[in-house]
Amino acid sequence: MRTARRHFLAAAAALACSSAFAAFPDRPITIVVPTAAGGANDAMARVIGQQLSTLLKQPVVIDNKAGANGAIAAEFVAKAAPDGHTLMLGYIATHAMNPALQKLRYDPVKDFEPVGLVAHSPVLMVVNPNVKASNAKELVSLVKTAPDKYSYASAGNGTAPHFAAELFKQSTGLGQLLHVPYKGSSPAVTDTIGGQTHIMFPSLFTAVPYVRGGKLKAVGVAGSKRSPLLPDVPTLAEQGISGVDVSQWYAIFAPAKTPKPVVDQLNAALNKVLQDKAVEKKLEDHGADVETSSPEQLRTLVQQELVKWKKVVELGKLKAD
Repeated sequence: MRTARRHFLAAAAALACSSAFAAFPDRPITIVVPTAAGGANDAMARVIGQQLSTLLKQPVVIDNKAGANGAIAAEFVAKAAPDGHTLMLGYIATHAMNPALQKLRYDPVKDFEPVGLVAHSPVLMVVNPNVKASNAKELVSLVKTAPDKYSYASAGNGTAPHFAAELFKQSTGLGQLLHVPYKGSSPAVTDTIGGQTHIMFPSLFTAVPYVRGGKLKAVGVAGSKRSPLLPDVPTLAEQGISGVDVSQWYAIFAPAKTPKPVVDQLNAALNKVLQDKAVEKKLEDHGADVETSSPEQLRTLVQQELVKWKKVVELGKLKAD
């Protein structure tokens, strides 16, 4: 009788648990974006959120929590209820670069359940149009003649524009190139256009409209291949500068301890959204290549990226400016 009772209670608990998961989601889902509205992260979240809403039959709300190079958003999601209704569109800065550079109030591995990759996109090296260099080698020569004259802008410490520029410095011996960190890409781009700073490594999404409009000059793609959005702009590697390959990746994360059935359901829905040709085209128009994954593959990527960028920090003796 006792054995039968135990089996009954276990089966009842399993049924209740499975019913709870089957009901997910039972209210609107929020995707927290670690940057201001209008950027690449925000655009991706809105494209994905609209389609997820249709699939999951619940509204998907985009909540922009910019600041502290993504740390404000990451802390918020890390502390949210682990029920799958609060997610984050994290990226290379929030889950690899910034944690590699400085101690934060969240752990990019322990405080999150990876859901799945969304896309990746290389950064683009650009300069103010008045800088008298049309390619990377000319730029290196120009800066070496007056190393104290030139500076580079970034979206903040521990962001892709910061690390890409530091890799460029390490690869070319331009150690004196001054770093000017901003609170986001928008003010950094604005000052590079205005000539207050001279060089920047923004995302393709951010840079392409200004390059096409003549407000910024593209020097090279900091990735393994040219971008179809700017097919005439060679990679830095093609120009003889190796080691500056920074591909920003974007992914969906849930708070740690979110139940595996919920994570798996979200992963399946996310991957189905990303297989939609219209979604793929929209992301490509923003300079991003769609890339799907399992939760386990994303977890491995985050762990590998942390190791990679910690080595860059140690080699360059980088500190938050």
